[in-house]
Amino acid sequence: MTDLLEVRNLAVEFPSRHGTLKALHEVSFSIAAGEVLGVVGESGAGKSLTGAAIIGLLDAPGRISGGQILLNGKRIDNLPDEPMRRIRGREIGAIFQDPLTSLNPLYTVGRQITETIVTHLPLSWSQAQQRAIELLEATGIPAARERINHYPHQFSGGMRQRVVIALALAAEPKLIIADEPTTALDVSIQAQIIDLLKKLCRSQGAAVMLITHDMGVIAETADRVAVMYAGRIAEIGPVADVIQRPQHPYTVGLMGSIPALDAHADRLVQIDGSMPRLNAIPPGCAFHPRCGSVMPRCKLERPELMPAAASQAACWLHEQVHA
Repeated sequence: MTDLLEVRNLAVEFPSRHGTLKALHEVSFSIAAGEVLGVVGESGAGKSLTGAAIIGLLDAPGRISGGQILLNGKRIDNLPDEPMRRIRGREIGAIFQDPLTSLNPLYTVGRQITETIVTHLPLSWSQAQQRAIELLEATGIPAARERINHYPHQFSGGMRQRVVIALALAAEPKLIIADEPTTALDVSIQAQIIDLLKKLCRSQGAAVMLITHDMGVIAETADRVAVMYAGRIAEIGPVADVIQRPQHPYTVGLMGSIPALDAHADRLVQIDGSMPRLNAIPPGCAFHPRCGSVMPRCKLERPELMPAAASQAACWLHEQVHA
């Protein structure tokens, strides 16, 4: 599989009166066509910020201060607003946590999807409207031909999220950024939305970046997973390996905190402390104050991603293995 998205040493910072806050530090990963990369971590780890940087929707005064973002081999991080806006609709689709932020309450869902199609594809209004109906049918909206004339408030939360997925796929983008797409939905609807996303993206050959804090969603959906901590990738690898054989102490703690149905344990693993604020990230490995395997080197030198079993982990424990 060829890489459709490549992120190289991405850095994002926020200038403020009290100095510059570095929010992302040299984040690197790639996603192939037809692949789902899950991005997981605690709130504030940098997951959504990474997605926003890729889409070109960083909130001011945030800015990309280093690295490159390549889509189909072409840089997109340094594009002016207008070319980036065209790419955002045509080549990159976005699904956000709250569908009401993606849908205009004043227009019917049909008009919103049809306008997106006409803007980005060489189709007439009637052809685009037919495609909009087909998209709504594909996303599981019953009686799509009638419901295309309904407004967002006339749909339930789960149905609205299906409309947002249809909207994101309208122009046949090659990359989908899905930021917590199922968080506000109940469990049965979550499963339907995840299954739908996988099926539609595989059929279109799209690459998917799935941002979530829910390891259950990652396990069900992703091919690979990147675990983020304090603005960096702590571990990245095939989803089964990261879940069953985590290589970074932080990932070990994350996996240990999830109850297993087939195991009997008196207590779940707990990671003491909390993730550092952006203005108080310690030197060396950012996780070292909470790590049970900390060494003197961890407090002084920041580890880069290095081979660790089937994954890569930013941890000095594995440097000893490969030394």
